[in-house]
Amino acid sequence: MGDMTNSDFYTKNQRNDSNHEGGFGCSLMELRSLMELRGTEAVVKIQDDYGGTEGLCQRLKTSPTEGLEGVVTDLDKRKEVFGENLIPPKKPKTFLQLVWEALQDVTLIILEIAAIISLGLSFYQPPGGGSESCGTVSAGEEDEGEAEAGWIEGAAILLSVVCVVLVTAFNDWSKEKQFRGLQSRIEQEQKFQVVRGGQVIQLPVSDIVVGDIAQVKYGDLLPADGVLIQGNDLKIDESSLTGESDHVRKSADKDPMLLSGTHVMEGSGRMVVMAVGVNSQTGIIFTLLGAGGEEEEKKEKKGKMQDGNMENSQTKVKKQDGAAAMEMQPLKSAEGGEAEEKEKKKSSVSKKEKSVLQGKLTKLAVQIGKAGLVMSAITVIILVLYFAIDNFVLQKRQWLPECTPIYIQYFVKFFIIGVTVLVVAVPEGLPLAVTISLAYSVKKMMKDNNLVRHLDACETMGNATAICSDKTGTLTTNRMTAVQCYVADVHYKSIPDPSSIPPKTLDTLVNAISLNSAYTTKILPPDKEGGLPKQVGNKTECGLLGLVLDLKRDYQTVRNQIPEEKLYKVYTFNSARKSMSTIIKLPDGSFKMYSKGASEIILKKCSRILNEVSEPRVFRPRDRDEMVKKVIEPMACNGLRTICVAYRDFPANPEPNWDDENNILTDLTAICVVGIEDPVRPEVPDAIRKCQRAGITVRMVTGDNINTARAIAIKCGIIQPGEDFLCIDGKEFNRRIRNEKGEVEQERIDKVWPKLRVLARSSPTDKHTLVKGIIDSTLVDQRQVVAVTGDGTNDGPALKKADVGFAMGIAGTDVAKEASDIILTDDNFSSIVKAVMWGRNVYDSISKFLQFQLTVNVVAVIVAFTGACITQDSPLKAVQMLWVNLIMDTFASLALATEPPTESLLMRKPYGRNKPLISSTMTKNILGHGVYQLTIIFTLLFVGEQIFDIDSGRNAPLHSPPSEHYTIIFNTFVMMQLFNEINARKIHGERNVFDGIFRNPIFCSIVLGTFAIQIVIVQFGGKPFSCSPLDLEKWMWCVFLGLGELVWGQVISTIPNSRLRFLRGAGQLTHKDEMPEEELNEDQEEIDHGERELRRGQILWFRGLNRIQTQIEVVNTFKSGTSFQGALRRQSSTTSQNQDVTNVSSPSHVSLSNALSSPTSTAAAPSGQC
Repeated sequence: MGDMTNSDFYTKNQRNDSNHEGGFGCSLMELRSLMELRGTEAVVKIQDDYGGTEGLCQRLKTSPTEGLEGVVTDLDKRKEVFGENLIPPKKPKTFLQLVWEALQDVTLIILEIAAIISLGLSFYQPPGGGSESCGTVSAGEEDEGEAEAGWIEGAAILLSVVCVVLVTAFNDWSKEKQFRGLQSRIEQEQKFQVVRGGQVIQLPVSDIVVGDIAQVKYGDLLPADGVLIQGNDLKIDESSLTGESDHVRKSADKDPMLLSGTHVMEGSGRMVVMAVGVNSQTGIIFTLLGAGGEEEEKKEKKGKMQDGNMENSQTKVKKQDGAAAMEMQPLKSAEGGEAEEKEKKKSSVSKKEKSVLQGKLTKLAVQIGKAGLVMSAITVIILVLYFAIDNFVLQKRQWLPECTPIYIQYFVKFFIIGVTVLVVAVPEGLPLAVTISLAYSVKKMMKDNNLVRHLDACETMGNATAICSDKTGTLTTNRMTAVQCYVADVHYKSIPDPSSIPPKTLDTLVNAISLNSAYTTKILPPDKEGGLPKQVGNKTECGLLGLVLDLKRDYQTVRNQIPEEKLYKVYTFNSARKSMSTIIKLPDGSFKMYSKGASEIILKKCSRILNEVSEPRVFRPRDRDEMVKKVIEPMACNGLRTICVAYRDFPANPEPNWDDENNILTDLTAICVVGIEDPVRPEVPDAIRKCQRAGITVRMVTGDNINTARAIAIKCGIIQPGEDFLCIDGKEFNRRIRNEKGEVEQERIDKVWPKLRVLARSSPTDKHTLVKGIIDSTLVDQRQVVAVTGDGTNDGPALKKADVGFAMGIAGTDVAKEASDIILTDDNFSSIVKAVMWGRNVYDSISKFLQFQLTVNVVAVIVAFTGACITQDSPLKAVQMLWVNLIMDTFASLALATEPPTESLLMRKPYGRNKPLISSTMTKNILGHGVYQLTIIFTLLFVGEQIFDIDSGRNAPLHSPPSEHYTIIFNTFVMMQLFNEINARKIHGERNVFDGIFRNPIFCSIVLGTFAIQIVIVQFGGKPFSCSPLDLEKWMWCVFLGLGELVWGQVISTIPNSRLRFLRGAGQLTHKDEMPEEELNEDQEEIDHGERELRRGQILWFRGLNRIQTQIEVVNTFKSGTSFQGALRRQSSTTSQNQDVTNVSSPSHVSLSNALSSPTSTAAAPSGQC
């Protein structure tokens, strides 16, 4: 590799100049190059150059046991010398960039061009302007001032375009800002245990400095690079850095290097932090990615993702002189694609994620846009034809050269009318409404203890039909207390008096519990007087330590006699073992092992049990069965968790082979069985009732014993006694869903899941299988939308697979949080119900907005179209249309998308994935209000001048002053929209549209604000807005006609829907079109159904991944000479399993990175990189 020589040369050079930076015994570069070594190489280097880990700690001025003192000056100095533990985020888009993006809108561009042409022509004075020969142009003689004012319309259009652009850009900007706020909030959430001044404290990850002593435990995501000082059975998943799927064993004497961004899968330990932030291994990769970012964007357009990536890292290396970057090279090439994909995903979450709702909306917007385009084209054609026929055919005029500019001015005017129709028809407000609504909800959900990591999870939650919840900590309080125990052949129903237990048994029990538990687990005095003691660390262990305290003993004194360093070996708890054992070396050289774990598992391994005089008596299988019946089942039926504590003695020599776990963990002597209670959270039964009322099935998936699980499920209300539901354990579940070959079959799962309510003793794979089975099931006509809660490292796959993954903010491991969509900051099940409420609210907000928007669209388009065809001029002028567009798009989306949710949202069933966006009630409202508005406007247009006794505004010449007639039409139109906005607040046909209107201040202020601006426009808008001031009486009429909307709304809601059969199909989203059409046509045969719901960029990525996988499989198959068909069959089955995003972390990824890093199969890779 040449690493050593490189780094040696490097460190020697470093030593001469900046060796003792800031008085520390190592420089930043030395540490960086040290962290690049692996395995024995690293051990040798640390031993030779630094004198082992103690030497390293001395040089970094820290103590392996006490940690740093935590003096502020010292910490600041460390940050200065070695950097902070932050990876600087990508620069956000500036406001100007966002403005530029908003300007890219096609309709706006067309408008700008039309306005500029109109401007240009208005300054051009035709030579024969006044001559009769140019026909209708001079029908109404213009006064001079009017001709001068011809430029105003063009200018006004440009001005309103600027308005629209600024508003859009501002919305994007605030959305981006919120998103960044959210990211930083998520990052602050991650805390880590560090020893400072001999005390273990929780620090935000960004405060960790080089030289800190960090406590590493099962489930952590390592926040910085470090060297292991002491570890117990530590296994790390380094796949995020190296692509190796096997867990890597770490130990201080063989491979002590721990890297940031990797996951602790087992065990615990302490490490000294060596590199943070941009100098850690993950940081280096991020820096390389960031540097190549700009070039990459250009490259990506050409579609050369991987190649671009490689070139960038090379150019980067040339720029950076130094071994560090050189050695990053191989890692980068194997990993680049994936890391970059992650980075891309992070930066583009806000843009790329197309949820179900956005899919439906895009489709709808495209349909409406097409209709608008057709309408506007017809409008222009009719206007031009009418003008031409009228002038050149009926009046038989010649086209005179000097009249050309005047005719062109007419044509431009027609064109502007056409574009205005289009502008009003295209609902740009739709995507905006979704974003505003989601962003608003996400912000508010923070207050309800939901930290949303992916925006669309919020809306998916509204459609959830099933929730698979953990038991411990989510449904229960996660405050474990020991309430019963079986010790010395007596079953105590409450904690016994210490004097009633034989002293020898008591001593053994206290030692077994105190030593055989994580030393980070403690019970601290309560925060406030009279409160409950604070439990820190693993809650089950806290329950056992609580038992020690109840027996009037102190666990701390036992731990002080045998500190953690003295423990001989620890088998930490994991989901396969379901037990934990600690071995200590006694003064005479012999060994004693203490074990604890799930009672049925430990008792199977016990061959003796301590009797009433502390003597071990034989414990036979039939004794065990009796014990299960008499002790364990009664405890479990009370909802208690049963834990068995046992021990075993080993002789000094021959020393047992500690790695042979099966022979070590047998022949135990049971000390006692403890029943630990974890009470149900008081608010959970109510929350579960709400879920069931809302049509959501709650299932409990737990690692606990089946009786405990059933007891808790009944307490929570997940099952009612006497109902026909399944409560089964993992073994039975697997027996029912697997065929003879042991493969999972969908038909078998379909027989189990509809009735399943409790799955006990389940492994992480069972959870994943269940979630996948429910999601893939075709039993019910609606595809099930599944939410899952998880806290453990092993819940990752299920959380990723689910439609919405909830991770626990307090008890959850970092791995679980990383895989989740929403983090529950209070670990409480009732927060999930809040999430459902918010999700449904998003859906309803969008529907309200749609109902309002489509009414305006239909009316405005028809008015402009018929008006233009009958009177050669749109009654609503371009600038007025733009103002209407602004109220109905931007303001209305703000007003209607920020309605707070109400409890009534939980009274109905979920919508499901294929329900049409526009329900029949909404269609009825849209058409009903449309009819009312059109009637009023056409009445005003054709007989308005007689009603109000004013001059008619119809057939006005080109530059005539604005007429009162048309101003009344415009004003009435806007008034009707304003009052209809109040109607739009209810979409399920409710009567009281004012219900809760003052709970939404944004809505009130927008309606009043719009009204105020409208007064200003009409009274002082003058020429640019084509308005002439109205007197009070006419104003009263306009407002009165607007108020009619509210009355009419009541009339509409009395018409029953059943009469209106024809309203069904609108806005339906069939299975086929879950993405807008233009995206489908690209490559239909390649994308299978599950992929279609993915984001587009990832489809390309997955397609490449799929091809590479196929090719790798083919190559491997040829190499190993197994049947070629087998590989292909396997491949086709994986493709058909709807590969969705969630699989990204599972083996598919691994095979890619492995293949790219193993030289033999690289030949297969390049051709697959699409």
